Amino acid sequence: MARFMGMLQKKYIVISALIFLLLPYSTALGNTCIKMSYNGAPTIKDNPVHVFAIHFKYTIEQKTHGNVTIELYPDSQLGNEQQRMQQVINEPMINVASFGGMETIFPELFVTNIPFLFDSYKAAHIFFDSSTTMQELRNNFLKLTGVQLLEVIEEGGFIAFTSTEPIKSPKDFKGQQFRAMDASQIAMYKAFGATGIPVPWTSVYTALESGMVDGQMNPPTYIILEKLYEVQQFLTLANVQYSNQFLLINDSALQQLSKKEQKIVKKAAHQANNVTRMFVESQVAKRIYFLEKEGGMTVYRPSPEEMEDFKRISTPSYLTWLRQQVPAKLIDQTIHDAQNANHNAQ
Repeated sequence: MARFMGMLQKKYIVISALIFLLLPYSTALGNTCIKMSYNGAPTIKDNPVHVFAIHFKYTIEQKTHGNVTIELYPDSQLGNEQQRMQQVINEPMINVASFGGMETIFPELFVTNIPFLFDSYKAAHIFFDSSTTMQELRNNFLKLTGVQLLEVIEEGGFIAFTSTEPIKSPKDFKGQQFRAMDASQIAMYKAFGATGIPVPWTSVYTALESGMVDGQMNPPTYIILEKLYEVQQFLTLANVQYSNQFLLINDSALQQLSKKEQKIVKKAAHQANNVTRMFVESQVAKRIYFLEKEGGMTVYRPSPEEMEDFKRISTPSYLTWLRQQVPAKLIDQTIHDAQNANHNAQ
């Protein structure tokens, strides 16, 4: 597997270079050029969403013979999460959004982020690719916004906590302030006895460095991407939630393509997601090792009993908050579909 992923990384370095060289020509000759925006630096090594983007772009341009080209805008170049959500609703573009971007537009999506919903990566893949819940969410999102949710992109593994003080159980959160990406995280921190403070992703490093917040939650990939190990000493592998973002495309832009080109775009999105999943999951252990050995972080792996405490305290609080946002029927359907996915993944 290590050899395979090394070959995969080299392949994408070559593809990225080819895309850079060919872009002026494919854009000039192509019939349709679509902007694609996402978070994080354009680096294959550290940003799985960029791995997804370059594979997605390359496949579409190759399969359409340059008739459809994708122009990449990494590192939030087109604006913050909220600005880019408005853009993809109103303009012919593609956006990769986090829960922070989806929060005010489509809170129903938070049913997929219930703590400890999935037992494994495979279970999450089954749920996001084929569950009744996801089909309903996709349909409702399209009706509400005029935007298609094509794929749920795996962006870095399961979520861990970083902190300035050791976190071994929920009680260790008491009295601390943690960066919160959205209202659901605020609810979770409150259950642990901490205060969740909304901080934009681009300001997280500074907030941690200044002591404005004591910690945050993200998968190892993003901890490395933003060098948070420089301002955080402890890493707790609580695996609270599956880390993902959402590939969105303006439906009018998609419908302007031929039927064949629409199929190419959708198939390219799924293929790119499968590649990204393999890449992410092969790198998790290596990234944790880096944070411990190179980043100087103290890594803590909770015991099964401690993990159960995290679940016992966080899940009811999250569900209480969630019931104020979405219908109870949708929550029940989500939990049912997730349980089936966990069973089928065994």
